[in-house]
Amino acid sequence: MINYLLNKIFYALLTLLGVVTVIFFLFSVLPGDPAQMMMGQNDDSEQLAIVKKKYGFDKPISTQYFYYLNDLSPISFHSNNSEDYTFLSDGKYSATQLFTLGNTTTVLKAPYLRESFAKQGKRVSQVLSETLPNTFVLAVSAIIIAIILGVLLGIVSALYKDGWLDKTIQIFSTFGMSIPSFFSAILFAWFFGYLLHDYTNLEMTGSLYELDDFGEAMHIKWKNLILPAIVLGIRPLAVVIQLMRNSLLEVFNQDYIRTARAKGLSEFQIIKRHAVKNALNPVVTAISGWFASMLAGAVFVEYIFGWNGLGKEIVNALNTLDLPVIMGSVLIIAVMFVIINIFVDIIYVWLDPKVKLE
Repeated sequence: MINYLLNKIFYALLTLLGVVTVIFFLFSVLPGDPAQMMMGQNDDSEQLAIVKKKYGFDKPISTQYFYYLNDLSPISFHSNNSEDYTFLSDGKYSATQLFTLGNTTTVLKAPYLRESFAKQGKRVSQVLSETLPNTFVLAVSAIIIAIILGVLLGIVSALYKDGWLDKTIQIFSTFGMSIPSFFSAILFAWFFGYLLHDYTNLEMTGSLYELDDFGEAMHIKWKNLILPAIVLGIRPLAVVIQLMRNSLLEVFNQDYIRTARAKGLSEFQIIKRHAVKNALNPVVTAISGWFASMLAGAVFVEYIFGWNGLGKEIVNALNTLDLPVIMGSVLIIAVMFVIINIFVDIIYVWLDPKVKLE
């Protein structure tokens, strides 16, 4: 188990290194001067030179790349010269010094995602900490809806194969996979938040936290979660229904199911004790992929419903070319993908004892 985890962590680090390399060089070739973006309308050449030196923009692209890796690495190396970009400044890094060798200090620190261009030097980590929890709540709610309804409807569809109930569920599933999220978001917001507002008491837009009527304090508005969670969960719900139905039909043809029926077990007992657990492997694979992709794929849903999450923040960052926020968001999403994949591999062992962590 330990060897497996170490092996997965090693390949995860290689994957993240590849992601960091791609996003750095991809955004480095975009037109525009990052220092000028930070200064806005200020055209002072002296101030521009100071900003470039402070953030390392005056260095070759290869040097900037190693600066970025050094900022992200938990173990990093810093110059003792206050004029250098890598100077160990308390205002920039929260670090614990390990040892000093010559003019270089090695430290242990949290990854530094730099500062936002468009938010007056606000740390990217702070921007993400304010938005990622909202997206996480939305993604978890959507995937719970998809799991519960998807597994139940998949079981019903398999039990009544080729019947009118099965065909109805299949039509719903096909529509769910076909309709784009942005279209269903607009449709749900208009229908349930506008036309039926007097009956549903739901709003067309709204986030998890909103100011009260006096504008003094933030309060949780759980009702604002309903529509975006349903919309975000429609496509994974449709996929789970199809996978659960097909997997369960395949399990029903196995010898041990026929043996269980010959022993006189009821259909409910067979499904509960034997069939469902063995049919969940492809469902778990789909759910893991969908949950990770929801952190990135919630962009349109969050933007349409005004949900203050990571997706909406990415759209705003793209509109203002706030490169550190975009790069930090992509990196966080990549980390979530890696963690979820490792977690899913461990779940496989619980679901199917034949699977070994090798």
